[in-house]
This record gives sequence, C-alpha cells and structure tokens, in this order.
Amino acid sequence: MKQISATVFTVSLCIYVFMHYFTNLFPTDTGKLILSIAGITALLFAAVYLPFRAFLVPLFLLCSAGMILVISGGSVTAFLLEGIIQMRELIALLLIVPVIGWILKEEPYIDGIMNAARGLLNTSKRFYFGLMMVNQIIAYFLLFGSIPMMYQFINDFLKGKTSEAWEYFKGTALLRSFALTTLWVISIPSFAFAVDHLGAPLGWTIVQGFLVSVAGILLAVLFASRQESKYGVDFSAGIKEEMDRLVDNTVNPREGKRLVLEFAVLFLSLFSTIFIVHIMFGWGLLLVIPPTILLWTYGYFLIKKKSRQFLSLSKNYVVKEMRFKSQQFSLMLSAGVLIFSVNQSGIGNYMVDGLFYMEQSVPFLNFLAILPFTAIVLGFLGLGPLTVIVLVAGILQHVNLPYPPELVVLSMTSGSVISVLLSPVILPVIVLSATNKLSILKNGFQFNIGYAVTFYFIVQAYIQFMWYFIYQ
Repeated sequence: MKQISATVFTVSLCIYVFMHYFTNLFPTDTGKLILSIAGITALLFAAVYLPFRAFLVPLFLLCSAGMILVISGGSVTAFLLEGIIQMRELIALLLIVPVIGWILKEEPYIDGIMNAARGLLNTSKRFYFGLMMVNQIIAYFLLFGSIPMMYQFINDFLKGKTSEAWEYFKGTALLRSFALTTLWVISIPSFAFAVDHLGAPLGWTIVQGFLVSVAGILLAVLFASRQESKYGVDFSAGIKEEMDRLVDNTVNPREGKRLVLEFAVLFLSLFSTIFIVHIMFGWGLLLVIPPTILLWTYGYFLIKKKSRQFLSLSKNYVVKEMRFKSQQFSLMLSAGVLIFSVNQSGIGNYMVDGLFYMEQSVPFLNFLAILPFTAIVLGFLGLGPLTVIVLVAGILQHVNLPYPPELVVLSMTSGSVISVLLSPVILPVIVLSATNKLSILKNGFQFNIGYAVTFYFIVQAYIQFMWYFIYQ
C-alpha cells in the first residue's frame, strides 16, 4: 500500500506541476479543474504514505482552514478547488530547485575554491568569514543540503578537531550563513515567494538583503572571535596546521583555477539568466525560476556531453527521490488551503489590524519591528521559515501597507534568520545536529541566542532608519 501511495503521489504531483505551466500558457476551466484534482490527489496519498507524526503539521493547517471555513460559512467547493492551487508556483519551485545540486556532484568545485583561497584563509577570522561566504554560495545550489555537505568537507579538512570549541566554530559558521541566505538568495523559496507576492523590486531587494547578510557575517565573525577567547583555543594555529598539510595534498593549481573559474561562470550565468528573463518579460519570479533552472542544468550536462547522465538522474529523481519530499509538498498544499480560507474569510485583515494595534499601543514600536516575531514565534511552534513566510506574505499581499515592500520583505526574512538559528524544531538545526552529534538546543539556542538578539537590533536599526529618514 505504501508503494502504491508513493507512486500515485509522485504521478499526481508531476501532473500538478505540468498543469500549472500549461494553464499559465493556455488558461481554461478544464485545465484548472485537472490542476486542482491533481493537487487534492497528491495531498490525500501523501497522507496515506506518510507516518501520522510526519503529517501532523499539514493536518493542523487543514483543520485550521476547515474551522475558518465553518465559522465564515464559505464554499466547500471553492475551499478545495481554489485553496489547493494557491501554492502552485512555490511547489513547482520546490520540485525543480534540487536539480541544481546535480552539478556540484560532477566536479570538485568546493575543493577547488578552498584550495585557491587557502592563502587568504590562514587565520580563524578569515577562515570563518570565507567558510560563511562559500556556504552561502553553495546554499544557492543545495538549499539547506549545503549544511551536511559543507560540514563533511570542513570536517575532513579539520581532521581530529572535534572538541566543543571546534564544533562551535564549524556549526555556527554553517548554520548562521545558511540562515542569512533567506535574506537575499533568489533560489531560496521563502525569499522568492516573499518578493514575488509582495511586489518588491527584485534587484534592490537582493542588494539590500546581501548587504545585511554581509553585516550578519561580520557580526558572526566577531562573536566567533569572542568565543575563541572564552574557550581558550587557538583556532588560527589549528587552521594553519591543516593548511600546511593541505599544501602536500592539494589539487593541481591549474586544475584548481579551472574549477574556480567554471564555478563562477555557472553561478553568474544562472543568476543573470533568471534576472534578465524576469526583467525582460515581466514574468513572476516563481514562474521564471523553475524552467530556467531546468534548462540551465540540462545545458550544463549537454556542454559536458553527459546528456544520458542527465536523463538517468532525472529518472532516479522522479521514481525514487520525489516520494521523500511528500511531507514538504503536503505542507505547502495545506498552507495554500489555509491561506485561501484566511483571505476569503477576512481574518487576515483582523490579524494585520492586531499588529497595527500593537504598534499604536506600544511606544517606539512599529509594524516592521513586530513582523519578525511572527516567524520567530511560529518557528518555535514547528513551522519552518518557508511555511511562515508563505502564510504571512500570502495574507499581507491583500493588505494595503504604508511601508515599502522591500522593507517588509527584509523585516519578514530577518525573522526567518532568527527562527532558523534558535528554533529546535526547524530542519536546518536538526540536520546540523544529526551531522555533528551535538544536541539541537546547543547547536541552536545555546550557541546563537546572543548573536540572534544582536542581529535583530542591527537589522531593525537599518529598517527604521530607512523608513523614517529615506522613505518618508
């Protein structure tokens, strides 16, 4: 039964994503109906396939949506057929983005980058900064999959350095850098969704998020340096020792330069292609990214003369791997139903009014200062940054806010950063703990609480300055 359920789920999801693009090109009522039925079927069979515990959050979202429907007296038909397609663009993005990771398995790009930069990374501060920057770039391709991949790489480099001090050094660099990607990386679904649905200018929002991310990295370096003194461990000496060992085992310098140059071309070509198509044709970001990624990845394998390997990887992904994403996709389908019911009932407006009431009641507090706490609080309740931003942005897109959308996006995503760092029930910190064997609370809350609080006030200082002195 599990096997049949997984197969039906996979087929239904593929039909759902195909019909999403088909109905965008050729909008018909029949096509939309097929799209809705495919989504409902995928959700039902995900519920059968998944263990009950794994389906608890989607079930909670569906029950919440059902209660709102009963209270507001909405249409059951619209609730099912319209609600299930609210997240169609995001589901297409989540389905296609992992394809980028296939490229990183073809060549030792990370080895090449680290070897090329070893002369610049010979102190603990430089190494920590470089590690965070590289991890952000890798997260562009692998999302939170960059954490175990980069941890394995850095663990192999820092052989035998497994004390709590060194695990703090490695773990915080990876978790903080990944969390900061939610501020600017275009392939991170939560960021893409927020920009697309709130109508924020893509170029400036990315630049603004990147600059705040760099500030966050510099702040992380300061915290790591203080912690180095507290632990009484000389990270720089340990890194230099491993650098000396690396000189004898490095890749060919010429080959290393080729790998770095090739990776830079790959990164820039993907980023620029998405940006150009989005600007030239005016298509939504979530609509542009998946087909661009698919064609760009196929182009890579075509140039490398490995088309058969691309087809083999695609078959393996659809037949074997997609079923393991059933929890993620059922979460998004359920979130779409909840967003639809909230918007249809008008509850979303009451929620936003409540935030504005808090703004008026508390001196020196405004909406942009409160908004990050939606992600933080819901993160501790088990909802990841993607789900939270989908819910909040899905509501806010129907509300006329007096604030510029790029500042709203930054406020929301800064809450996502803090949620990733502190919540013990969000996937990135769980993945890190499974990798380095430290407790979830230590990797998250204990290591990062001071950093998270400081980061919040730094971002708010920027947001409030921009709002009061630039935009008004």
